[in-house]
Amino acid sequence: MTVLRERMIGDLKLRNFSENTIHTYTRIVEDFAGFFHRSPDRLGPEEIRKYLLHAVDEKKLAWSTYQVHRAALKFIYTKTLKRPWFDFEIPRPKIKRKLPQILSSEEIEQVLNATMNLKHRAIIATLYGAGLRRAEVRTLKVGDIDSQRMVIHVRDGKGHVPREVTLSPKILELLRVCWRWRKPKDWLFPSACYPDRPVNLSAIYVICENAAERAGLKKPFNPHILRHSYATHLLEAGTDLRVIQLLLGHADLKTTARYLHVSKRNAGRGRQSFGRSTGNRSR
Repeated sequence: MTVLRERMIGDLKLRNFSENTIHTYTRIVEDFAGFFHRSPDRLGPEEIRKYLLHAVDEKKLAWSTYQVHRAALKFIYTKTLKRPWFDFEIPRPKIKRKLPQILSSEEIEQVLNATMNLKHRAIIATLYGAGLRRAEVRTLKVGDIDSQRMVIHVRDGKGHVPREVTLSPKILELLRVCWRWRKPKDWLFPSACYPDRPVNLSAIYVICENAAERAGLKKPFNPHILRHSYATHLLEAGTDLRVIQLLLGHADLKTTARYLHVSKRNAGRGRQSFGRSTGNRSR
């Protein structure tokens, strides 16, 4: 598997896939090969079907996760192994898109107020107050916080597209306090075990889950729900949909438009929150 794995990684890099996608795809292909104890170049459509059915029936994967598994296998077979039969043999599932889960500003404040660890509090506040993806928060550097222009530079967004996001005074102050505490030199949120590396992606997810549990929040609380909440709160505050698209880094306005279905523009318009203050400056 080693030579084939190197070829696949090379093919992914040449197509400018993100580090996170490369890691995910190679991990899935390794799991697939381990399932049959054979290299993928010795496996075919029947084995792929069995593996994906096992993922759905036994592992109970969500359909969105199934799509990632299918995409990883499609890549190695169509791009690296040059097998043209993949789409004819492996069906693409029909996915019913769910509306984004949204938390109220009070629920987010509840979790923030219950988070005593300063670094964890700053991570959660940045996820919500800037609407960043988990991978984008992970790779923030100290120099990406521009206090003069009050923006956060996202240098490597999805698809390697950079963008700028409005920096609220509350988040800036929290980040400054956090910086004075540990004085990170490079990564804004370094790993606790390896200061020369950024915090682990899975660690950010666990930070959110543990914070919600300590706060007694019964709803799901994770980085992407915070991002959904940020977008919805901006929309409720009157921010133009096109502006929200740019702030979130969406390539297609249709992706941003789904927040119209969960927004209640007149609900609590006068309430103050992290997200609201960010939204008002974004117009």
